[in-house]
Amino acid sequence: MTKRTAPFSPEVCEGAVRMVRDHEGEHGSPLSAIQSIAARSGGSGETLRNGVRQSERESCKLRQANEILRRASASFARAGLGRRSRP
Repeated sequence: MTKRTAPFSPEVCEGAVRMVRDHEGEHGSPLSAIQSIAARSGGSGETLRNGVRQSERESCKLRQANEILRRASASFARAGLGRRSRP
């Protein structure tokens, strides 16, 4: 019979994901960082791994959205559409 650990609460998981990011360089691999921090936080390593993966996907989407906005802003500025004329 395997030992079952309780899942992280969303708040604890967010903090643990930040800790993984901050301390990845201190461990041999991202997985060892996840396992170490999950053990210290009292939660499941699998849940933390999923949280880290979700965070990576969200970061990627935000970078893409920021790039789209940056390009659109530059395009509007070149076309002179970024300012309204006042009477």
